Amino acid sequence: MPNGSNGRRAGAGASAGAGAGTIAGVATGGEAEATAGRGAKPGAGAGAGAQPGVRPGAGAKPVPGAGAGAKVGAGAGALLAILRDGRGRTRGELARLTGWSRSTVSQHLDGLVGHRWVVAGEDPISSGGRPAAMYAFNGGARVVLAAGLGATRARLAVLDLGLNVLAERSTELAVDLGPEVVLGRVAVVLRELLAATGRDPAQVCGVGVGLPGPVEHRSGRPVHPPIMPGWDGFPVPEWLQARLATPARTDDDVSAVPARVGDDVPAASGRVDNAVPAAAGRDVSAVPGRVGNAVLAVPVLVDNDVNVMALGEHWAARPAADHLIYIKIGTGIGCGIITGGRLHRGAQGAAGDLGHIRVPASRAPCRCGNVGCLEAVAGGASMAAALRGAGVEVSGSRDVVELMRAGDLRATRLVRQAGREVGAVMAAIVNFFNPSLIVVGGDIAEAGEQVLAGVRETIYSRSLPLATQHLGIRASELGERAGVIGAAAMVVEHVLAPAVIDRLVAG
Repeated sequence: MPNGSNGRRAGAGASAGAGAGTIAGVATGGEAEATAGRGAKPGAGAGAGAQPGVRPGAGAKPVPGAGAGAKVGAGAGALLAILRDGRGRTRGELARLTGWSRSTVSQHLDGLVGHRWVVAGEDPISSGGRPAAMYAFNGGARVVLAAGLGATRARLAVLDLGLNVLAERSTELAVDLGPEVVLGRVAVVLRELLAATGRDPAQVCGVGVGLPGPVEHRSGRPVHPPIMPGWDGFPVPEWLQARLATPARTDDDVSAVPARVGDDVPAASGRVDNAVPAAAGRDVSAVPGRVGNAVLAVPVLVDNDVNVMALGEHWAARPAADHLIYIKIGTGIGCGIITGGRLHRGAQGAAGDLGHIRVPASRAPCRCGNVGCLEAVAGGASMAAALRGAGVEVSGSRDVVELMRAGDLRATRLVRQAGREVGAVMAAIVNFFNPSLIVVGGDIAEAGEQVLAGVRETIYSRSLPLATQHLGIRASELGERAGVIGAAAMVVEHVLAPAVIDRLVAG
């Protein structure tokens, strides 16, 4: 399972927002207690309250493209990209892999160890004499705050750099309450979760957010989202920054802030004579956390919810699938596209809006204002509406799945037909894109084989044999965690980009 990015993938998931301060304490709210470390997979990184000084490799998992095959650059960031595959290595091994002299390797390693990105230990297998020092990625060096927002619920989490969940909470939170109400609650819960882990706010290196609507990826702002009244053009990164700000600390994380909105791997980010780049075109005097000329700023990155789910599924569960489509079937329908191991957004961030492709012969009204959209025919909201029309008490997509599991034939038929409708649209996309894997997630995916069988039925019957010869169609392995893991991966690949690490260590 992966833990971040490397040179090949730098910035692939980042929608740049202005730098944000880290977390200040506020009044706590009233949901269930934070679950520090609950559900973390065996062998996951440091749990709640753990400190960065861990054994070599702790919390590290293989990263797509990392390790010995990682593209070697010129600085410390290239070494970190190699080490992030979870294996400890000696100076000699790193010298052989990079072709650098041992003194150059040592210089870069000293910088990485000094900033706690790498930890050193002894080689457990020694041929005699003094054991060689082993160096490994320190997945516990920093933490990421992540929020995955859906139409009616939100999942919030704190993760380490190895994408291990340290604390998380799921809460009912309707996105149509408006941005200030929703994001205000998100900020409160994230602070509570961070406190539950025992981590210092100074260890936060970024915030990742997934929103259930179109997002202009350069600004992190929603654009005419059909189910999000009041969110159009709302400055999500800046708003969260102002609520997640504390006075500056003296370490180095300002280097992770892009110089301007939209930089994937910022060419001019970081601190220059204690000045902070104008991250969103704002006067730096307005940046939260400013103390004199020192400002702590971490990135707040925002993207469409299905994009971050696709990123999470690829990084954490299916790193070998370089051509993957993630379909979310929940209240609405959307898809995220991984091509060549990178998230594909298109020119404006609108790629993958599967739910608003027209279904032939349908005149069902859609919330986007058009008629016949796939979402209006096969989304969870449309199925719930059909059941209510038949006199069945349901409120949303989860109720539809519960009815199906209870043996309700009407719900079962609706779910199976929804799978067929999604599969019919996906058949054309399979012919066009030729993915190696389709992953189905969202509430309706909890119906299991009923929905998967419908999707497979139409894709395999309508797509070209060559396109489906080795095509896999499976349910999401991450389930409800896909969003927060993907949002964290979006941040990790941004802040650990080799160019960013080089500037950080050199500064």
